[in-house]
Amino acid sequence: MLEDFRLIIDLVSVLAVAACGGLIAALLRQPVLLGYLIGGMVVGPTGLGLIKELIQVETLAQFGVAFLLFALGVEFSFAELKKVQAIALGGGGLQISLTIGFTVLICAITGAWEVLPAKGVFLGAILSLSSTAVVLKCLMERNETETPHGQVLLGILVVQDLALGLMLAVLPALNKPAEAIGIAVVMALVKIGLFAAGAVVAGKWLIPPLLRLLARTESRELFLLGVVALCLGIALLTEYLGLSIEMGAFVAGLMISEVEYADQTLTYVEPIRDIFASLFFVAIGMLIDPFFLWKNLELILGLVALVVVGKFLIVAPIVKLFRFPLKTAIIAGVGLAQIGEFSFVLASEGQALGLVSRKVYLLILGTTAVTLVITPFVLRLAPIAFDWLESIPWLKPYISGEGQALEVADDLPLKNHVVVCGYGRVGKNLVKLFQQHHLPVIVIDQSEARIQQLRDAKVPYVYGNCASFHVLETAGVTTAQGMAIALPDPMSSRLSLKRALELSPELDIVVRANNNKNIEVFYQLGAREVVQPEFEASLEMAAHLLTDLGLSPSLIQREMQQIRDRHYLDLRPEETESEVSRSLRQATQDLNRRWYSLPEGSPLVGMTLEEADIRYLTGVSLMAIQRVSGKEIDYPDAKTTLEAGDKLLIVGEDGEFAALDEFAQGKAAIPRENSACQWINLGNNCPVVGQTIADLELIEDFGVQVQAMRRDGRFMKLPEKNTLLQVRDQLLFCGTLSALRQLERLLAPSSDVVSLSIPIIKAGTTETLTDLFP
Repeated sequence: MLEDFRLIIDLVSVLAVAACGGLIAALLRQPVLLGYLIGGMVVGPTGLGLIKELIQVETLAQFGVAFLLFALGVEFSFAELKKVQAIALGGGGLQISLTIGFTVLICAITGAWEVLPAKGVFLGAILSLSSTAVVLKCLMERNETETPHGQVLLGILVVQDLALGLMLAVLPALNKPAEAIGIAVVMALVKIGLFAAGAVVAGKWLIPPLLRLLARTESRELFLLGVVALCLGIALLTEYLGLSIEMGAFVAGLMISEVEYADQTLTYVEPIRDIFASLFFVAIGMLIDPFFLWKNLELILGLVALVVVGKFLIVAPIVKLFRFPLKTAIIAGVGLAQIGEFSFVLASEGQALGLVSRKVYLLILGTTAVTLVITPFVLRLAPIAFDWLESIPWLKPYISGEGQALEVADDLPLKNHVVVCGYGRVGKNLVKLFQQHHLPVIVIDQSEARIQQLRDAKVPYVYGNCASFHVLETAGVTTAQGMAIALPDPMSSRLSLKRALELSPELDIVVRANNNKNIEVFYQLGAREVVQPEFEASLEMAAHLLTDLGLSPSLIQREMQQIRDRHYLDLRPEETESEVSRSLRQATQDLNRRWYSLPEGSPLVGMTLEEADIRYLTGVSLMAIQRVSGKEIDYPDAKTTLEAGDKLLIVGEDGEFAALDEFAQGKAAIPRENSACQWINLGNNCPVVGQTIADLELIEDFGVQVQAMRRDGRFMKLPEKNTLLQVRDQLLFCGTLSALRQLERLLAPSSDVVSLSIPIIKAGTTETLTDLFP
């Protein structure tokens, strides 16, 4: 009884330290995974030594990996696997083979081990595995499991997990002759084949009736018990077959994923998964010896650098080889540049078989632990790294997604069409509705499987990245009537929106928001409409019920539209100012952003954002304003007035930042497309003071037109021709830069002129501000 009670104490201690470590990490805005690992180091045998029943706790912790992979299998169905089957099977297998091959080669060159290639193969197998649990946790926290890089990462990780069974089967034969290794490989493949065949049969004819039977009881407890028993039972079967518990748990999830009760299963299992997953990560932390790490710090850091750089240089080119964008390849290379938790299993088996010494085992353990700890940080810093890479001119065309379209359909409409980014479930529905109304449509997608669906359906398509300028131009966004962005990845959605508006500033764009945090960001970037599916479902359900209850349908529709016009604020959870500010920083971290101080005496001071219209004129998007008083206005609306001393959080390209700087300082800017705008103050000695705007028709000889006027804080678009001009009036002229310079000399012979020339950016055209101020 004492041992049993001791185990209870240990489990309570582990869960408590996981909660404390995760809470501290969250408060410090760090991944909670880091808190779990450090908590394990604190209570482990090399820390305070609070855990006595270490083996029992580690055994229970294996449930964490099992449930993680089981839940992944339920979500990551056969249909999802099919989307990335080429990179998963081909790329994953190639990555494992190359990692083992390079490791054997390095061992042979350095003479690290006398017995080759057996021990080199063993070390290569350890290095080839990445952390499914850590990467999956990071993707889930960032809502990126359905993104292109998320699909690639999970596809390769699944293949690595499946290869673990083969590695464990071959491991005992590594000290034997080559024939024994060959026999072990063949036997492992036979076992995997038999198990796969049995899983397919059970998934079709045994699992669905069993789940239906459990569901008919209408007992949550019975359904949960049945699902857990099924998961662990199949996991134990694979362990008995000499494969791995992890493989069995994942396959069990896949078997359930195609059944109608998959969502219900996932909902029930998620709390158990989260508890045991935290237990697993704390158990990993308990294996880390901080004193050994400190004594061998230089060696371990060298090994960590070798592993991270080496795996990145193997993975990234492989992903690029399979025709994925460079950004996806880089993120996949970064995401897999660690040693996985399953390598602990291989290392332990290798030590028991005498393939490695105790010191080498501890070095492997330390290197693995460090790579696991740094992975969340590396994945979080990836967007910042992209911003830095985009600042390098010769790299920017590749990093920013300016890749050519991989393939273009033959019958693309040339104008007045709708561009749809993403051909997932939402994208398919949009295309069907547009076709029903006989609207021409072009779909952009970078999934080979979805492009094949478009070919079969004879829908015009562009095979490429929606965030690529070249791809967007190929899809004809400059001549399109509108654009719908239905991508699952918030980062890609933001970049696609930003770049589409750079090419066509007046384009009508509607964006799907996957969560609350991106709604305002999309609006600030220039989206005409942002749709949040969950909120829309709530509005439609409420409208239906309220209509049935006798309320006026027109009144209900008006109220629902008002909620949409307020950007769903009535439905969104209330947030403090600090929470809104933090969400804003997180949502824009993958965009090129900076704080800009509004200069003293700027022509923008006193203007509302609607009057300044800096997004249209310069291309930058204003996300926040920080007043001199310290008050911060996040997501300012069109009526917000700019004040002296304001600091602006802006998002854009370097050239757009420069245009804003010229705009705000009142200096002449070199325009693009030979078109510029200039604010001119009418001074005391200005010869046109006392005349009307109609009297200024002579300036049309310069090719310049009056587009706007400011007087005593009032802003007028296209002022009346009979308006009498007064001292201190500000006129906005539009024309060529040379014409504006001549006009400046004509209207301002004295030195009291504040002028401003800014580019009007319109792809392929030279346009005046008549288009800007309709």
